[in-house]
Amino acid sequence: MYLATTGRRTDAPSRPAGTGRGVPGTVIALGAVSLVTDVSSEMVTAVLPLYLVLGLGLSPLQFGFLDGLFNGATALVRLFGGRLADHGGGRHRTVAGVGYLLSALSRLGLLLAGGAAGGIAAALAADRLGKGVRTAPRDALISLSAPPEALGRAFGVHRAMDTTGALLGPLVAFAVLWATADAYDAVFVVSFATGLFGVLVLVLFVPAGPEPAAGTAAAAESRPTGRTRSKALADPVFRRVVTAATLLGAATIGDSFLYLLLQRGLDLPPLLFPLLPLGAAAGYLLLAVPAGRIADRTGRRVPFLCGHVALLAAYLTLLAPPGWPAAVLVLVLLAVFYAATDGVLMALAGPVLPLDGRASGLAVLQTGQALARLVGAAGFGAAWTWWGPRPALAVAALALAAALVAAWRTLPEREVS
Repeated sequence: MYLATTGRRTDAPSRPAGTGRGVPGTVIALGAVSLVTDVSSEMVTAVLPLYLVLGLGLSPLQFGFLDGLFNGATALVRLFGGRLADHGGGRHRTVAGVGYLLSALSRLGLLLAGGAAGGIAAALAADRLGKGVRTAPRDALISLSAPPEALGRAFGVHRAMDTTGALLGPLVAFAVLWATADAYDAVFVVSFATGLFGVLVLVLFVPAGPEPAAGTAAAAESRPTGRTRSKALADPVFRRVVTAATLLGAATIGDSFLYLLLQRGLDLPPLLFPLLPLGAAAGYLLLAVPAGRIADRTGRRVPFLCGHVALLAAYLTLLAPPGWPAAVLVLVLLAVFYAATDGVLMALAGPVLPLDGRASGLAVLQTGQALARLVGAAGFGAAWTWWGPRPALAVAALALAAALVAAWRTLPEREVS
């Protein structure tokens, strides 16, 4: 159970008068950095399969191997980024900036690699390395900048701005391709320049060190002092949060499989396939801030679990007869899932961690969840191969229902205020 840091126990953190009405400037600045960076990264993500498979002649198996390998490595790099950011009194902006710069330089690497497989692999590695390094320090800065009772809203605003960039990126990429008669090099150049602009925004508008909001320092100081940043999992409260998130992550099959199931059910032309992720992202954009506000008012445990209930409902909807109404419902449920879980989980875990171990602890949580999701996706892919899509989806739904029950019993019932 969550122990209130002031000795006061409540199901939802109290909200002092006059607090939480505005989002801190640091959060807005980080949201702007994420927006610009996502425009840059999603420009490349949108055209990379076409560029590598159709343009350079890589097989889908080769592309899938490269993408899966580096995505898995990203999860482990987060631990390094978190530890480095906490070391020496907090270097969150510096470490995050290195991550953003690496990702920007990776676009230039793709441009210079030409058709060389080694150069392409190095560029993809730099992109994933940059993403892994920056994630935990960035989320720690958000957690440290907003008061504990407004963390859900702060993360919701950041995730909404981040998703805006993810929506704009593919549109910019296809506009560049249209204007340049399918010149992929032009996409990489524009993406590189956009990524550098994101780094500039970080340097100019994000404080050099974490500036804990009112109430954050007092809350952290009242946590047990024997718990160092290297021993986040030694804290029983945080360990239960990590355990619940990992269990639920292992029962998550991956968005790509959901979109593929929708495409098969609707017999959707491959050209229209990219519209499915855009639909879910648009819903996430609209719901991220309201979901964060609800989590701040009611406590974050229930919204986090309800988000996974929405994902379970999406699985069950896919087992029903296919059709456009079912497809729209699945996309809405997927948007609810991300809005109620992504930033909400960070807001739930952040106050549990000490100030000097915030980035390290969040990195442990993110890494555990990411690795569990990789295992879940791989397991579903194997089940699909052996049994077919519908039996595999039915098993996934049962696994998620069981994980929900376990997470309900594992997650602390009371939050740190």
